[in-house]
Amino acid sequence: MIPGAGYGAGRGHCHRWRHRHGKARRDVAKKIILVGSPNVGKSMLFNNLTGLYATVSNYPGTTVDVSRGHCLIGQGVYEVVDTPGAYSLLPISDEERVTRDVLASEKPDIVLHVVDAKNLPRMLNMTIQCIEAGLPVILVANMMDEAERAGFTIDLEELERRLGIPVVGTASISGMGIDRLKSVIRAYSTPSGRPNPGARGCAVARDCATARGIQVVTYTREIEEAIASLTSMMELDHPFSRRMMALLALQQDAWALDLLQNSEPRGKEIIRYADELNRRYESKSGHSLAYDLTVRRQADVNWILRGITTQSRTRRSPVGTWLNRITMNPVTGFPILLAVLYFVFYKFVGQFGAGTLVDFIEERVFVHAVNPLVERFVGSFVPFEPLRLLIAGDYGIITLGLRYAIAIVLPIVGTFFLAFSLVEDSGYLPRLAMLSDRLLKVVGLSGRAIVPLTLGLGCDTMATIVTRTLETERERIIATFLMALAIPCSAQLGVIMALLAGHPGALLVWVAFVGGAFATSGWLLSRILPGNPPAFYMELPPLRVPGLGNILKKTFARMKWYFSEVVPVFVLASILIWGGKLTGLFDVATSALEPLVSAIGLPREAATAFLFGFFRRDYGAAGLFDLDRAGALTPNQLLVASISLTLFVPCVAQFSIMVKERGMKVALGIAVAVFALAFGCGFIANTVLNLLGVTFS
Repeated sequence: MIPGAGYGAGRGHCHRWRHRHGKARRDVAKKIILVGSPNVGKSMLFNNLTGLYATVSNYPGTTVDVSRGHCLIGQGVYEVVDTPGAYSLLPISDEERVTRDVLASEKPDIVLHVVDAKNLPRMLNMTIQCIEAGLPVILVANMMDEAERAGFTIDLEELERRLGIPVVGTASISGMGIDRLKSVIRAYSTPSGRPNPGARGCAVARDCATARGIQVVTYTREIEEAIASLTSMMELDHPFSRRMMALLALQQDAWALDLLQNSEPRGKEIIRYADELNRRYESKSGHSLAYDLTVRRQADVNWILRGITTQSRTRRSPVGTWLNRITMNPVTGFPILLAVLYFVFYKFVGQFGAGTLVDFIEERVFVHAVNPLVERFVGSFVPFEPLRLLIAGDYGIITLGLRYAIAIVLPIVGTFFLAFSLVEDSGYLPRLAMLSDRLLKVVGLSGRAIVPLTLGLGCDTMATIVTRTLETERERIIATFLMALAIPCSAQLGVIMALLAGHPGALLVWVAFVGGAFATSGWLLSRILPGNPPAFYMELPPLRVPGLGNILKKTFARMKWYFSEVVPVFVLASILIWGGKLTGLFDVATSALEPLVSAIGLPREAATAFLFGFFRRDYGAAGLFDLDRAGALTPNQLLVASISLTLFVPCVAQFSIMVKERGMKVALGIAVAVFALAFGCGFIANTVLNLLGVTFS
């Protein structure tokens, strides 16, 4: 989640209550929880409510992010929680489990179910589940502007009457409907603001724990009798209504079964009976009870929407339809992908960011201004030699650490995040996932993996966390390995592309080696690891013209986050290198790498750049940048060094996340394998170039 600015004034100013009202107000904040499918604008709505002051953290016991913020609506203080994308209260992924856990454990005062207004038939299924669970739901029909452009007409008032809950139309990108939503939230926060049961008999209880028998869908007589039997055996209140707990138990949901067994006086009897009913039903019908529940619920959704939504075919955009088709057709889609990579990432990030901006900031600002000033100051006022070296020596905190972070990393990361935000907001990434699904299956992944793999081009550490969106542990291991091996982060990629930009032939060889290592290693790993090929499905948002304001907000927030993470690590790396140089440990590690560096045809001085690469990948690339500027590398050596360094072990930050996500054993195995492959590929590249007599100029 990327924080963004809020809309509205007065009652809409969010987070300023911190300064005006103090901690006492925070302690009594009411809680709003946002739920919904991916790609429905949920996070943007979260940004509209909370402003730029949101925090993102792992949900306890998981590696799944949950975003939290606060806002002031009227005179009420609200904690706002943005949950991961979910399609159902019966989870099949870690994200859906976390969303269900948040709803069950945090007792929300309001649940905002955010849906895409153009896709109500697919998304109201979860709305009905939330109502059946006794949750205090407000349905937010988002992307109303896109629905209107697509020719949709939606009678929100009639939908509200039929569901029996508030329904608000919004367009979170432009801020349309946000003030109306805040008014509904403010009114809904009081008992008098609660809706009466709608035409379908839906009721939402204020206290979810005491919700009873909330019935939106009438299932078959056999299922209803099973639900009634189970609810009659329950004596206690639970996070969801007894009806929903019975439905989950009948579908053999592990969380519901465990909760009922450990809390209800007749828990074991309930579990045995639910299992018996489930087996009896499957034996009689020939398919699962969960399937029939979904089919019946969807039929009810279709009934609810009858006459509410209409679409005029004349409003469809022929240009949008054409763009949608060519971006997903392999014949035209791959040339478009290459064009995006070349112009957006290579030209803008690689040449402008890593070339023009880096040259300006490093040469004009640091080399000619900052470094001489710091060295004069330290020479005059710091008498202790080791301390002088720590601040302004070859590996000083300012002259090396801050120079690398600000002059080399910041402009590259900034241009990358600007480019990535543009591509992201355009809706192109999900189409890239559809396009790449067949190719990624070769390496044991689905099109869904394109998201963490693409994010890895910004920061592999962040992307390793995002691998949790993949459905199986097998996919997560493969994706983690491939990112550790062959996905350079934006700073490293930008520097290497800048180094090889003057040698087009060498750049093509670098792409071939890195791409070959990616494909070959992934293919082998997918055959070694047990498991079935992954299935793939994804919501497809419309292609849209990105808003400049949203792009700039995202870029600023991401740069702020990244830079706040980078500077401490660069300072720490400088201190470790300084300490290593002072104690001789750094020289020992460098000496251990020198034979390997020499074996791939590089000067021994390059060992330092590889050691830097463990502290940060971009740190090592920056060291390679310095060697090239000093004339210590020939074009062939530069190519071999770029190949090996790109494939070199993950930085310490990425490694620590690998340990957290995959465990120490898997993380160490990946690091050892990547280390061997990096120098192995470097050796092969150097040997082939020498045998063929190829020399780049």
